[in-house]
Amino acid sequence: MPEPVKKAEAPVEAPAAAPGESRSVEPKPAPAPPAATPTGADTAAPAAGAAHPAEDAQPPDTRQDLTGLFTEKPQSGEVTVGGNITFVAKVNAESLLKKPTIKWFKGKWMDLASKSGKHLQLKETYDRNTKVYTFEMQIIAAKANFAGGYRCEVSSRDKFDSCNFELAVHEAATSEGFDIRAAFRRTLEMTHSNILLCLLTCISAVQVSTESDVDVWEILSHAPASEYEKIAFQYGITDLRGMLKRLKKMKKEEKKSAAFLKKLDPAYQVTKGHKIKLAVEVANPDVEVKWLKNGQEIQKTGRYIFESVGNMRYLTINHCSLADDAAYSCVVGEEKCTTELFVKEPPVLIVKNLEDQMVMKGERVELECEVSEEGASVKWEKDGVELTRDESFKYRFKKDGCKHILIINEATKEDCGHYKVKTNGGESMAELMVQEKELEVYQSIADLTVKAKDQAVFKCEVSDENVRGTWYKNGVEVKPDARVNITHIGRIHKLTIDDVKPEDEGDYTFVPDGYAFNLSAKLNFLEVKIDYVPRQDPPKIHLDCMSCTAESTIVVVAGNKLRLDVPITGDPAPTVVWTKGEKVKQANRPVTGPAFACPVTLHWFFRVHVETTKGHCIFTIEGAERQDEGIYSVVVRNPAGEDTADINVKVVDVPDPPQAPRILSVGEDSCVVQWDPPLFDGGQPVIGYVLERKKTKSYRWMRLNFDPYPETTYEAKRMIEGVPYEMRVYAVNSIGMSRHSPASQPFVPVAPTSEPIGLCVDDISDTSISLKWRAPERIGSAELEGYVVEYCKEGTDEWIPAIQGLTERTSLIIRDLTTGDKLQFRVRAYNMAGPSAPATLAQPVTIREIMQRPKIWLPRNLRQTIVKKVGDTVNLLIPFQGKPRPIVTWSKDGEPLNPTFANVRNSDLDTILFIRKTERKHSGKYDLKVQIENVEDTVSINLQIVDLPGPPQALKIMDVWGFNVALEWKPPKDNGNCEITGYTIQKADKKTMEWYTVYEQYRRTNCVSSDLIMGNEYVFRVFAMNLVGLSPEACNTKDSAYIQKTGIMYKPPTYKEHDFSEAPKFTHPLVNRSIIAGYNATLSCSVRGIPKPKVTWYKNKMDITNEAKYRMLSKQGVLTLEIRKPCPFDGGVYTCKAVNDSGEDIVECKLEVRQEHMAVIVGRGLPQHHSTVIPLMP
Repeated sequence: MPEPVKKAEAPVEAPAAAPGESRSVEPKPAPAPPAATPTGADTAAPAAGAAHPAEDAQPPDTRQDLTGLFTEKPQSGEVTVGGNITFVAKVNAESLLKKPTIKWFKGKWMDLASKSGKHLQLKETYDRNTKVYTFEMQIIAAKANFAGGYRCEVSSRDKFDSCNFELAVHEAATSEGFDIRAAFRRTLEMTHSNILLCLLTCISAVQVSTESDVDVWEILSHAPASEYEKIAFQYGITDLRGMLKRLKKMKKEEKKSAAFLKKLDPAYQVTKGHKIKLAVEVANPDVEVKWLKNGQEIQKTGRYIFESVGNMRYLTINHCSLADDAAYSCVVGEEKCTTELFVKEPPVLIVKNLEDQMVMKGERVELECEVSEEGASVKWEKDGVELTRDESFKYRFKKDGCKHILIINEATKEDCGHYKVKTNGGESMAELMVQEKELEVYQSIADLTVKAKDQAVFKCEVSDENVRGTWYKNGVEVKPDARVNITHIGRIHKLTIDDVKPEDEGDYTFVPDGYAFNLSAKLNFLEVKIDYVPRQDPPKIHLDCMSCTAESTIVVVAGNKLRLDVPITGDPAPTVVWTKGEKVKQANRPVTGPAFACPVTLHWFFRVHVETTKGHCIFTIEGAERQDEGIYSVVVRNPAGEDTADINVKVVDVPDPPQAPRILSVGEDSCVVQWDPPLFDGGQPVIGYVLERKKTKSYRWMRLNFDPYPETTYEAKRMIEGVPYEMRVYAVNSIGMSRHSPASQPFVPVAPTSEPIGLCVDDISDTSISLKWRAPERIGSAELEGYVVEYCKEGTDEWIPAIQGLTERTSLIIRDLTTGDKLQFRVRAYNMAGPSAPATLAQPVTIREIMQRPKIWLPRNLRQTIVKKVGDTVNLLIPFQGKPRPIVTWSKDGEPLNPTFANVRNSDLDTILFIRKTERKHSGKYDLKVQIENVEDTVSINLQIVDLPGPPQALKIMDVWGFNVALEWKPPKDNGNCEITGYTIQKADKKTMEWYTVYEQYRRTNCVSSDLIMGNEYVFRVFAMNLVGLSPEACNTKDSAYIQKTGIMYKPPTYKEHDFSEAPKFTHPLVNRSIIAGYNATLSCSVRGIPKPKVTWYKNKMDITNEAKYRMLSKQGVLTLEIRKPCPFDGGVYTCKAVNDSGEDIVECKLEVRQEHMAVIVGRGLPQHHSTVIPLMP
């Protein structure tokens, strides 16, 4: 029943006061203003329902739709004069790159930060646990002029949010007269009628109090906006804000734009880089329009396109940027409409991730990533703590286009950790490891043998030029003096002793500061006795002065200088010849001696220097190489004789690089790598190896160990599954580290999948078996390649593959098996890492077909009578089971089914009864029998074919009195094979023979037709109705009924119209129910009420009217809620609420949805999708 439409009541104007009578008008107190609510969601569509922005009024701040920084917005409030009120705003700073900035405004532009003092205080707090900023604006001792609109804005770099709220200040009403200023301090929305009444009453009060005949309302309604303040001041209105808002709304309702049929929407939003089209509809199709951006006219360019189609005018902006975020206006003559466009930045994605790094202490570190947009803001974190530019400038942040770099100038152990870079569209993390730098000795100090008055120089070279050290002599620190000089230049440390004396002889040691090792050498003082008697002495080589014997070996590191300083004596001065094999080196001459047995390169000659000083013969090779190793012979001759000595020189070097490493196996986050030792160990035993790895697409190698690893097999861990890596190896001996080996073949750390689950036997016969299983729960990053199915005969350990290769399916039929064998089966999943653990059947299976009893699984919808209309199609699918294949027999009413009567199709698993076009004769009981030998199963199905009913019989006019006619009839002979649900009675005036319905769905076979017109003659007819519809023909009355005219004019008494309205009341409540999941269920109740109530259904107090899962039916006051295939989550409290103008009523019930207990019977010969499920009713 449609609800009556109520007419809006016109405002009642108060009667004017009598002349000379003073009258005070007291306005009704305004209710509390509603809380400010956020605008619509962030969509490209304009904000619906928003007020049109105007130049003279504050436009709605739609920018708050863009980010939503507020977790709690300040709410509108009210306070009495002299009272206090606090407005609170909260901002979650967890996703912000810097501290948010907040501003409080009154009205449109008044910043309240400069107004803090006695009546206004601004506070700010921060909770470190929740990372929430709380901002408070407290108004103390409020005054009347504090009322109005306020705005709170919060911003943080490129994010912004805004919220508007109102403050109402109430003061006691005076009895002397009405205060128009107090009336217009209310910021509450009012209806048009109330606004007009309030304005008229207020202005009339001003007229009375000022005793003026001027109509202030008329002046305000016709004056331009620029004159409002002047008029208000002239007539005593000091607070104009509230009145102006209402006046502007009334003007909008009364006056329509003459230039625009449809204006711009209040706000638009577009994603950066996309395009947007602004559209207006003008009244004159030939008029020219101008488009303005922030008040400046837009010129037509490639980005701005102007279109004119009929009355529509379009502005299209292509490739929107942040510069397009502005106010746009369309101007037609003197009129214009304005909108705001907000450009939303897309999320910034990380294109290139950070990479793990391992550096030495003191080195410079650069963590670099690349983002999708140039100039985007990022946030750096270390172990969850945000990094900022501190006073020590430890961290530096660098931007280079799309690249963002975090720079650590001198890394320390404290810098170890996980570094993360965040954008508004993603994040990336890398690990930084800092190792202590080992001090390497490039040149050690050597033993010296010097004579009196000579100079002794101890020199060493280390790897770090910043390392200082201390010199000791026999454990006592050496202090610089006139003869002793200590210098440190770069990596070289020197101790120089001038004018050597015998007391300078001893052990000298250099100790680097901060390192637990030292370098030692011995100073030998050579005392030379001068014999003044001229004589000839045979030459003599003094190897003992070099602290070595003939068997000693001098070791030199490749690349260092080899210096052999041999003390010699002899008078006269002997001639010195150095030989190595066939090579001859002679002092004071380039080369002397016998012919060379092997060629000598020019490079070798330039490296060798031989010189002889008084008492010394020095042999030097610059940059010793591996081929310089051998036995060097020195021969000294003079007329008195000769002497010979052999010196064994060994050149040691770093080892050759190892061979390319081999990857033996991989795991989820690890791999096992193996390599061969280097072919040449550099003359010193290899003490270990150093390994490095890198991602295949990266250029940065990361060291895995700093201490040499002694074995040639290593397990590398802490890798990322699914990422390709490469490995390389360095060999280390006492001299140093070799060059790196060739990189290994790329490999991907992956783990085998978990075992397949749910392995079971699906079917079995005398020579075959069907297995099925489900995919593993954990696949990993590597793609699943397939499965291998194997079987093993009981008592043996030999597993035989069921098929060659892999199968991608999760089921398999294994054929050609021997009947009677007892076999065990297993399945393995394969991926790149190899096979998974096997899934094995719980017990062996005997290969033999299993006898299965016949069973018919009648669907639930076929267990009740099937009702079909004449001409419909019947298609009944009934599954069954049984092995071997059972015999299927259909019969109707005890007689075998004729193939021409209905079609039957049978298979191994089901049978189908098909009737293409039903007739009434198809109604009846159908029996289905499934038989295997002497075992059978039968079911019955009732089919009812219904049709339209025949017409009722023997319609008679039983009586006519006044304006009433009594009718009576009999039910139809043919009810259409279903129950008659009612009758439709119609009447017709014999003059027009136009039929009008008197009753519908009428259940009885007699009725009274009332309210007939006097003087007319009527005929009647009746239709029968069943489930299918109305009968094709009606039963008409043979006679007509004439309504007699009366000679006396009867004036009926007037009665007060009875109010039949009745509040809704449920006559039959909802009943608690417990149902089984998966089967449709209904909840029913009945309600009465006049007018017809509006019914709403709720689930757990949530409206479900628009939910597709539910269907609501209402018929003759009976309400039904149908729940389609409920699941356990559909359980709860269901409520039905009926509402009309007279009231409402509620009824509820609890619905429990129980999970159906299922028993699965696996049948012989049934494929996987025809496993039998038997519901076990509790």
